[in-house]
Amino acid sequence: MAFRVSALNAATFSGHRPTGSGDLTVETHGIAPLTADQRYGHPARLFTVWFAPQVNMTGVFTGTLAIALGLGFWLGLLAMLIGTVLGSAVVAYLSTWGPRTGAGQLPNARMAFGDLVVVPGILQWGSSIAWNALVGLFGGEALAALLGIPFWSAVLIVLAVQGVVGFFGYELIHRLQAVLTVILFITFAVFTVKLVSGHDIVVAPSAAGADLAGAFVFEVTIALSLAISWASYAADFSRYLPSDSSRWQVFGYSFAGIALAYSFVQGIGIAAAAVIGVHTADGVHAVMGGGLLGGSALLVVALAAIGSGVMNDYSGSLALQTIGVRVRRPVSAVIVTVLAFGLILWLHAADTATRFTDVLLLVSYWIPAFVAVVVVDWMLRVRGRPSIDPSAEPTARRDALAALFTFVLAYVVAVPFMNTTLIQGAVATAWHGADIAYFVNFIVALVLYGSYRLLAVKIRRR
Repeated sequence: MAFRVSALNAATFSGHRPTGSGDLTVETHGIAPLTADQRYGHPARLFTVWFAPQVNMTGVFTGTLAIALGLGFWLGLLAMLIGTVLGSAVVAYLSTWGPRTGAGQLPNARMAFGDLVVVPGILQWGSSIAWNALVGLFGGEALAALLGIPFWSAVLIVLAVQGVVGFFGYELIHRLQAVLTVILFITFAVFTVKLVSGHDIVVAPSAAGADLAGAFVFEVTIALSLAISWASYAADFSRYLPSDSSRWQVFGYSFAGIALAYSFVQGIGIAAAAVIGVHTADGVHAVMGGGLLGGSALLVVALAAIGSGVMNDYSGSLALQTIGVRVRRPVSAVIVTVLAFGLILWLHAADTATRFTDVLLLVSYWIPAFVAVVVVDWMLRVRGRPSIDPSAEPTARRDALAALFTFVLAYVVAVPFMNTTLIQGAVATAWHGADIAYFVNFIVALVLYGSYRLLAVKIRRR
């Protein structure tokens, strides 16, 4: 038995959409695939839409973890670059699907998972809330320090502003990120100059032997988790591009935006770890010299959180529709924003570094298997076809069940390789904290689901 994912075209999932660059009316259009005559834009805009969301204190704080793990400056930088490049390449590749389908990443995943996409859909929706919290945490701290107001009220302001942007949708997000790319790059560049001129940034490793090797692998995984977390969002921000858009340009601009931004801000974190530590807002203010420059930097940190948060709001709204909730896209974007508030307060209440690392890893452990499954399905469908309408693609029930089974099994197999305070895997512990769960998760899913689909194809051809 096979079924089609025609639910993508339900009336609730379509609606008003921007008609071109600069059309800032509210986008009510949801997960319904966009037809060829509804597309516009050039792949170059993908650079800023992916660069700006990464230039924030979440990335800086992630960089500081390399020093906390004992890697020192140069080893920390190398491990971060390896993880960042790997994760960015995955997101950039998936971004090329947007112009070929006119649909977002989770709606595209219905081709592999069928109606069972509800499982990764729920995970994606929860992840978008978690990421909202991870970036909103630092935006709230910066605004609270700048205005001298309670942390919770500063968080409300940050979430309210990003909720408005998420409500308007796709085109306003692209426009905002184009502006923020310039503002954030200049601000963080000044921050870097101030840091280098006044502080010793080259820190020697504090770990040695097997502990150092384990820390290196763990840092690669942390950096990978940061970049690859966008994989389930990738096509959401390229789906309006014309179907004949150059795939190499889509890949190149997406990869450059993510990889350069993360390398930039995590590099700052590695260099500034001794100055910033856990107190990111106060650390930025101190490095910038206080006064007007320090205050301006805090405002920009809050803006950076908003720029990243709107991406989570938007993709979270599409995920909620994908799992079958028939709520208009602007409304579901607001729901994601509201739910992030409680998680931000929890992250801020105790050991921020530990809770931050746990959430960072846990919200993305499922993504490599998701990527493996959808890529295998995509490769079998797309051969010789320049574009695909995901709402018209059939999905065999047994294939959907195999996709879900593989997805779950790969996660279970990866558990012993995880290293968080919530999950201390036996292998990770024996390997001095080296966490390779993401790689295990991907390889197991790729081998199992790839073998199944190839075997199924051979049987059908007999």
